[in-house]
Amino acid sequence: MSTTPLTILMHEADNVAIVANDGGLDAGTVLRSGLTLKDRVPQGHKVALQAIAAGEPVRRYGIPIGYALKDIPAGAWVHERLLQMPEARGLEGLPIATVKPPALPPLEGYTFEGYRNADGSVGTRNILAITQTVQCVAGVTSFAVQRIKAELLPRYPNVDDVVALEHGYGCGVAIDAPDAVVPIRTLRHISQNPNFGGEVMVVSLGCEKLQPERLMPPGSFEIVDQRTPGATPEALDVVCLQDDAHVGFMSMVESIMRQAEQHLQRLDRRRRETVPASELVVGVQCGGSDAFSGVTANPAVGFCTDLLVRAGASVMFSETTEVRDGIDQLTSRATTPEVAQAMIREMAWYDAYLQRGSVDRSANTTPGNKKGGLSNIVEKAMGSIVKSGSAPISNVLAPGEKLKAKGLTYAATPASDFICGTLQLAAGMNLHVFTTGRGTPYGLAAVPVIKVATRTDLARRWHDLMDVNAGTIADGTATIEQVGWELFRLMLDVASGRKKTWAEQWKLHNALVLFNPAPVT
Repeated sequence: MSTTPLTILMHEADNVAIVANDGGLDAGTVLRSGLTLKDRVPQGHKVALQAIAAGEPVRRYGIPIGYALKDIPAGAWVHERLLQMPEARGLEGLPIATVKPPALPPLEGYTFEGYRNADGSVGTRNILAITQTVQCVAGVTSFAVQRIKAELLPRYPNVDDVVALEHGYGCGVAIDAPDAVVPIRTLRHISQNPNFGGEVMVVSLGCEKLQPERLMPPGSFEIVDQRTPGATPEALDVVCLQDDAHVGFMSMVESIMRQAEQHLQRLDRRRRETVPASELVVGVQCGGSDAFSGVTANPAVGFCTDLLVRAGASVMFSETTEVRDGIDQLTSRATTPEVAQAMIREMAWYDAYLQRGSVDRSANTTPGNKKGGLSNIVEKAMGSIVKSGSAPISNVLAPGEKLKAKGLTYAATPASDFICGTLQLAAGMNLHVFTTGRGTPYGLAAVPVIKVATRTDLARRWHDLMDVNAGTIADGTATIEQVGWELFRLMLDVASGRKKTWAEQWKLHNALVLFNPAPVT
């Protein structure tokens, strides 16, 4: 990073800029504009470019991110303790499908090597997933999976991994409550993720509320041997630990192993084939965000999102509280009034959910976000929303629903990294892109996770955890477009199995966390 004082202005109407220099800038530093800093300003934090009177808006991204609680002189450090956060934008009178950008030219000729499934979906990995109906069986399943990996998996070299879909749901819950549909359909749809090859195997305890037939009712799954002409769907494969046939712990483990081997045999016959880039289903997400997220990594992801949409792929952006303050931007980009109304419906549902818990969207912002220069959720949202690029928003998913459309989708999820990733898995993503400024070793067992660093310092220190350095944009050594293309090409290589992400190499797998808005009994 240059020793010359560097600041980044996001919009010509802004009255603050962020400091880009590693280590920040000391009081007395003279900026290129001639402005002298009155305070020491940490990297990523805001400096007042002009005097801001008490009650006046502080503008970043061209919008008020807060109102000054007292007079702020030019050159002062502007932080969260000086700001009154704006009220949330109402959900009435929003612009509805008003933005009609010219259609971008198709992006043709890009392919990857993927696993085509019987239902038409395409996987980027070939994994055996073992679904669990209830947390009670997690220990037994985990023990069995360790043995499967050690004793069986080496015999099936075309299978990438075996994963247990462990979760904290299944019993001790109000399973007939209206909102219980969310965790149930989430787990059902995760079991059908394209990276699992259509193989569905379930471990049940026997007495739980979430019985296998409720998790996977008839018609919700179809297991067909793709290589056998005329094959018919099989019954759901369930290992029930309370069955009388099981005498002792090892009886349970060996039953799971026997059933798993049948699935491994079928998965091992699968081979990668060349498929168009339109078969990518990408979830984009950010975590450990900082003030650079909306300057470097997220704009580069947004550019890549547009490339993917042009290629005919599916892209999901999510994190309801982190886009809520840009709802007018989203509804205006909807392809139809119906899509806009669906977004409004999801936002209203989440507003009510937070209200029931006696909190609001301000609860989202973390100590790390603030240390990284984000004063509040409004500022964070403006930087988060740019991951969605500029393409029209053509589809909306409620939590736990399965994606059935191409193009750009708003998949409504909480902003929690783990819950958002779990819900995007359920929607059917086969590749994940995750941006971070403060740094997080987040990863998922079911799909490759490409990590994008917002700052060069993070990419340098976490050189074997970050896959892409978008900090080069702030350094001035690369453009948003160049990093966007770098990410796009890396995605094709990772999807093809030609490259592994750092999270894959280190086997960094965060737990699945089901979103359960219904009561626990």
